[in-house]
Amino acid sequence: MVICYKKTIFKSVSSDVGEVMKSSTEELKSGKILPLVFKLTIPAVIAQLITFLYNIVGRIYVSNIEVSGMDALAALGIVLPLTIIIQAFANLIGIGGSPRATMKLGENDKEEANKIFNTSFVLLFILGVIISIVVYIFDQNIVELFGCPTSAVEYATSYLKIYGLGSVFVLLAQGLNPFITAQGKSLIAMLSILIGAVINIALDPLFIFVFKMGVEGASLATVISQFISFVWIMIYLHSKKSIFRINLKHFQFDKKRILGILSLGLSPFIMTITECAIQVVFNNNLKWATNDDANYTAALTIMLSALQLISLPLNGLGYGMQPFVSFNYGAGNAKRLKEGIKDVTIIAFCFAIVVWSMSLAFPKIYALIFSASEEVSDIVIKYTPLFLMGSIMFFVQMTLQNINVALGQAKSALILAVLRKVIILIPLCIVLTHTIGFKGVYMSEGIADFVAGIITSIVIFTTFPRVFKKREAEVESQKQDQSYLN
Repeated sequence: MVICYKKTIFKSVSSDVGEVMKSSTEELKSGKILPLVFKLTIPAVIAQLITFLYNIVGRIYVSNIEVSGMDALAALGIVLPLTIIIQAFANLIGIGGSPRATMKLGENDKEEANKIFNTSFVLLFILGVIISIVVYIFDQNIVELFGCPTSAVEYATSYLKIYGLGSVFVLLAQGLNPFITAQGKSLIAMLSILIGAVINIALDPLFIFVFKMGVEGASLATVISQFISFVWIMIYLHSKKSIFRINLKHFQFDKKRILGILSLGLSPFIMTITECAIQVVFNNNLKWATNDDANYTAALTIMLSALQLISLPLNGLGYGMQPFVSFNYGAGNAKRLKEGIKDVTIIAFCFAIVVWSMSLAFPKIYALIFSASEEVSDIVIKYTPLFLMGSIMFFVQMTLQNINVALGQAKSALILAVLRKVIILIPLCIVLTHTIGFKGVYMSEGIADFVAGIITSIVIFTTFPRVFKKREAEVESQKQDQSYLN
């Protein structure tokens, strides 16, 4: 009786998962392209904006702390590289694993898709524990390495101590969410971010001002909100609505599978980790060129926040298209891929023009948002146009680069990821700063974004046709082999 009951339950669950998979994949396979593009990308764009919102709200609250506001804001700019590092590792596994899993769904191999997911989960957990230990032990060394102004060291270490302890939950929440998006469930993925954002925004003023915890309160609010977001994600992944399930039998450290995840995730990892590297280069060059003036670091924090704000919707477009691109690539449907990529590229370019123009026309708004001091406001207003002058091409690059990753093009994605920051921006920043002073820090971002965006666009649009043709040939060969076996 017990055995029969277990079999019935298993059958029921398998049937439910099968129905979920069928409804999710059928839309990716044959749904009308333009409505599907909007259905997938709009929640992803909103999710990106929500992420920015709760990050930026914390910075706004911190900038309004009495006496230490600008030093505390500079401290957040210093710890920003660490949050970028955590996001980089989340991208390494989450964005490396989720396209692979979706491709397997496109090939109708649900078992391998779940093995990829479960392997990714274990890797995320291990990395999270390691990062938590390292940050807690070496917090002082980290802020010194990141070029922290002397007046902001105390605030930066206070923030890091708490954030480091909770970073395992931050990593898991950010790394698992792409696997929800990969199922075509962009709305659910957006809700997981929204839950964290609402809680963070609610806790920030409570901890910072009511409990008088300052930057420590901002850090604690972030950790708690990410923990709750992680719990929400786990609940969904254990539900009947999810194709991917956490299952002990799939916790396999298969070398080939792990390398497949890491190779594809290396590009978004490099793209993100170099954001950390350039932040460190920016901070140290500003510290040298301005004689340790925290006002310039605070202004840089505001400019980077502005760039993040206007680029996140474009990043959301690329992430939102991932399940469509990966699934149809796995299925060998080149015609459908071309149409979808064309539509999202046009949308990205039009949007980029609008937000780029508004940002250059109204730089003062960013200073006002942060209640910046007069000195910091003057720097922001004067140099934001230089900082953002090439960003329109960077926005297009981001969208195309995310699509390139979704196609599984690990090698070219890696090369293009390294191009912008490592090959162009970091050397340019150092040379310009030592040539024309602190202005070189702000100018280097704009020049590098424009050059890298042009190169990336040319490379990707010339390689896409070859990639599509190759995949079509592979699928046709598989069909012939199957026909022969039958």
